[in-house]
Amino acid sequence: MFVDRATIEVIAGDGGSGAEAFRRESGVPRGGPAGGDGGKGGDVVLRADTQLTTLLDYSYRRHYRAERGLHGEGSKRTGKSGEDLVLLVPPGTVVYNAETDDLIGELLEEGQTVVIARGGRGGRGNARFATATNQAPTKWESGQAGEEKAVRLELKLIADVGLVGEPNAGKSTFLATVTAAQPKVADYPFTTLSPNLGVVQLSGFRSFVIADIPGIIEGAHEGKGLGHQFLRHIERTRILLLMIPVDSVDPQAELDRLRSELEAYSVDLASTPYLVALTKVDVLAEDAELPHIETGNAMGIASVSSVTRTHLESLLERLWSESQRVVEEERGSGKEDQWWAP
Repeated sequence: MFVDRATIEVIAGDGGSGAEAFRRESGVPRGGPAGGDGGKGGDVVLRADTQLTTLLDYSYRRHYRAERGLHGEGSKRTGKSGEDLVLLVPPGTVVYNAETDDLIGELLEEGQTVVIARGGRGGRGNARFATATNQAPTKWESGQAGEEKAVRLELKLIADVGLVGEPNAGKSTFLATVTAAQPKVADYPFTTLSPNLGVVQLSGFRSFVIADIPGIIEGAHEGKGLGHQFLRHIERTRILLLMIPVDSVDPQAELDRLRSELEAYSVDLASTPYLVALTKVDVLAEDAELPHIETGNAMGIASVSSVTRTHLESLLERLWSESQRVVEEERGSGKEDQWWAP
């Protein structure tokens, strides 16, 4: 199971209260105020960690609270501040205020942090209220309450290659064949009901990440079928592989539908470099010709079979080289790296 969305409730630590205290020292018959300030409450912080790949933990536990600050003490001693509560999330996590839908922040790189709830300020002790006319104040302040907030975490799959196709285009079989992923595979539409990830290992210690999302149907950009819920997963993939089965009733129309859905969903997604793969060539008779299709701005077209592994190696090498080309372009433009940790 790949959990890509979770809502959690967080409470930052309350600030400690200030103290009311007076000096009690020999030789100081009129001891002045000596109440210290309360400590600050701990913040609730999200930090990106490449060792994590899902938000699964946050589906089991939803409530989190940071440590409160300690109260001030005599001799003007400030109370200890509460420890920040640091919650780890996978790189690629986007954080929203669950009540207002306002964007709080994104965590894309290892170690990047976002404060989602701030701890309360410590209250002032009575030593802070001494004046020329009131040298023995009894006034002190309570600490401020820590922020309380419901936040929604969303994880967009960040992969090198995104597999795009209509239901039953052979994406899951392809993923299972070329990676160690084990997606559910069956000969009926909508086998894939959640995103699957796999890592392709090539010679020379080379590897890249493939994301397989549920099949796209006409109207997906409007939320039909599995719609927006899964199109968003491939927004950050470096390249796309549009997969068209050779036994499709109309391969050209199927490819055109895929491209139209991507264009309608997002300009950025429509501009992502792509290749086209004609899949399931093993079902064709030996003397049968491959269907001719116009691929638009595709970087290339391949005919493959995941069952017989026909042309798989050459396709994987091409996917590797094209994804690395995009990586180099990103580095040259100063664009931040897009992380996904296998």
